[in-house]
Amino acid sequence: MIALLLCKRSNSVDGLKKCFACGLHLPFEDFYKHPKTADGYLGKCKSCQRKAVSVNREKNLERIRSYDRERSKLPHRKISNHEVTTKWRQADSRRMRCHNAIARALRAGRLHKEPCERCGAIKVHAHHDNYDEPLNIMWLCQPCHKARHKELDASVES
Repeated sequence: MIALLLCKRSNSVDGLKKCFACGLHLPFEDFYKHPKTADGYLGKCKSCQRKAVSVNREKNLERIRSYDRERSKLPHRKISNHEVTTKWRQADSRRMRCHNAIARALRAGRLHKEPCERCGAIKVHAHHDNYDEPLNIMWLCQPCHKARHKELDASVES
């Protein structure tokens, strides 16, 4: 009887829960866990929650970026960042060699930054598909650079 009351109160039926944002009945795996709710899951499905977070971030972008900049200055964050950077450098020494080759070529004027090859953004990173060719690069903005690495990771997995 108590379980039935909990199901009605939490808006769930037969192992499905109704998202209050989109109204769909979805399995519990499609909801984030939350210890303070009656059934232990948020009322919004993961998809709706991600959309809400994304909208909130866009709406408050400067405030969030300012907060992130200040947070990155905390001592434990600096230590963590240093450790991550050190591991990244040690994982493949060719990365730093390529990074330094690009920096030297830019300073010497042998290489010039160009807009993102995918979207045309101005603020770009040099992306190497092959670290054995230090000056063979693609200019990509941060989101396109991240997407390119996801594509490469997916092609390696399949």
